[in-house]
Amino acid sequence: MLCGCRTRDSRGRVCSLKTPALLWDASRAATRIKDFCADRTWSDYASDPMLRAAVERQFEIIGEALGRVRKIDPTLPQRSPYLPQIISFRNLLIHGYAVVNDSQVWANVTTDVDPLIEVLQRLLPELPEV
Repeated sequence: MLCGCRTRDSRGRVCSLKTPALLWDASRAATRIKDFCADRTWSDYASDPMLRAAVERQFEIIGEALGRVRKIDPTLPQRSPYLPQIISFRNLLIHGYAVVNDSQVWANVTTDVDPLIEVLQRLLPELPEV
């Protein structure tokens, strides 16, 4: 259960003390995906079950963390593009594991991770020091 403690960010918005940790978790997971896949190709990804599992796990963490933040901070969707898609992707990986499309996961790695890292880094400094 999330703590009910609240504070205000630098713009006066109310946020939970848990929000910075959750955003940091999502940012770290996105950075790990980038690191895991650096200098890798689609063929590398497709042929390496451990790499696929590692990347999928980090996407799950991103979706779970951002899903929790969304419950705490209803303004997050306005500041984080594609939030519903990120959370839906997490749900697919967790609940629809039998139908995960590896080429779609790889497409997300190659097109969505860098912009996501930028958004998360932009959100993190907005939060108050805890």
